[in-house]
Amino acid sequence: MAPFACGLLVLTAPLGALPRRAAAALAAAAGVVAGPLYVHLQPGLRLAAPDPRPAAPPACPALLRALAALYAAAAAQRGLDLRVLLGPGRRLARQPCVLLAAAAAAEAPGPVRLGLQRLAAAAYGCPPRLPAVLLEEDPDAALPDFADVAVGGTFDRLHGAHRLLLSACCLLARRRLLAGVADGDLLRHKLLTELIEPYELRAAKLREFLEDVKPSLHYDIVPLVDPYGPSVTDPDLQCLVVSEETRRGGEAVNKKRLENGLPELALYEILLMKDPEHSQNEEEKISSSSLRQRLLGTLLRPPRQHPALPSRPYVIGLTGGTGSGKTSIAKLLGHLGAFLIDADKLGHAVYVPGGPAYEQVVAAFGAEILNEDGTINRKVLGAKVFGNQRLKSLTDIVWPEMARMVKEQIGEADAQGKAVCVLDAAVLLEAGWQDMVHEVWTAIIPEEEAVKRIMARDGLSEEAARSRLQSQMTNSQRVEQSQVVLCTLWEPDVTRKQVEKAWDLLQQRLSQERSL
Repeated sequence: MAPFACGLLVLTAPLGALPRRAAAALAAAAGVVAGPLYVHLQPGLRLAAPDPRPAAPPACPALLRALAALYAAAAAQRGLDLRVLLGPGRRLARQPCVLLAAAAAAEAPGPVRLGLQRLAAAAYGCPPRLPAVLLEEDPDAALPDFADVAVGGTFDRLHGAHRLLLSACCLLARRRLLAGVADGDLLRHKLLTELIEPYELRAAKLREFLEDVKPSLHYDIVPLVDPYGPSVTDPDLQCLVVSEETRRGGEAVNKKRLENGLPELALYEILLMKDPEHSQNEEEKISSSSLRQRLLGTLLRPPRQHPALPSRPYVIGLTGGTGSGKTSIAKLLGHLGAFLIDADKLGHAVYVPGGPAYEQVVAAFGAEILNEDGTINRKVLGAKVFGNQRLKSLTDIVWPEMARMVKEQIGEADAQGKAVCVLDAAVLLEAGWQDMVHEVWTAIIPEEEAVKRIMARDGLSEEAARSRLQSQMTNSQRVEQSQVVLCTLWEPDVTRKQVEKAWDLLQQRLSQERSL
């Protein structure tokens, strides 16, 4: 039992250093104080100075981060009543019985203890001769150890923060590490979920890393399809490793375990790693979502090699679902110098009287699809074929004619001396036109954002907008067949930079081809 009923801990480290030191400082203080622990924050204060003067900590983002770290560390000390003081000037509700500070190697203990007493008296009216204890953080103190440890995550493209988290798990575990890898519905709301590696690949990379760094442990790697997985049913587990972001999830796991008649798990928290290279719209911490954003515009798989493809111009097939921003990307590529082929315009051209598909379409679907002036009523035709087998009859007529017109346009691009030709076609993959292009570039957008855009642009209900999306190929199906992926989720300037990056990388590929 800690000997003192209440204490005052003075922390003088820079606010930026507190998140790293909070857990050790509070663990040491909790061994001395049983009741409320007050914390006085005063970065840069020298307690050994002749007359240390109290001051409030600066109100800044670093203070909020320090507070978060302190209260999170306090939560790990069961029953610790932590109260971080934001300014001196009044007597405290509970009179401290002991004064605490971190020992400083460069300062003599006597003056530091005296400074503690003077500061506490000046700031909070404490008696002048309270016991003053200097806490030492033992650099050789052992980590707690547990037979069976659990951790969960997406583990997409293992990065430095993943490796730190997993290494901590290995250090804490004596016998077994249970690693849950998010899959299924847990991935639905992840940023750029279409670019997340398949579960099998993520699990294999995870196992390879773990077995390399600590081969003595037994590793259970399982798919997570709900937020809890086996952590709420496995009676052997003793510890769950979390981060600042996932601590609430850990607390929810413990609530479920109690409901299931199982003991709570110790929650061991790992600090997040900052990403010094994060850019616009990326997280400040090292994260898989930031890595996926950096894949946008890059070559994800080798270009197509087909003897029927022209050596010049180099043909890009640009596709995407309704509301994906494909048209805005096509315009940006046109400004960069690409020859644009608008498949939608060609689609209209095949239906006009005298057009290459006009007679066949009228013969197949009847005169009732015609307007009074003899033109085809696309809405009437669409109603006849939407959602039934007759749609294939229509596309079997129209798509080959459109493909022929596309090839004519590619020839025109060559005649004009264009090095790059972009075929803007929503049905590129459905029509099998990838055989006409060297690379498929796909524009994607999360479904919820696409629904909002369709509703605003076309005046449709939410139900109608979702129905339209569900009748199309999914983002994941398109991405699986694409060389380059782009996303228009953010501000137009972010899209522009993505497209310029993709264009510059394309020019590098073409330059390398020419030099071979």
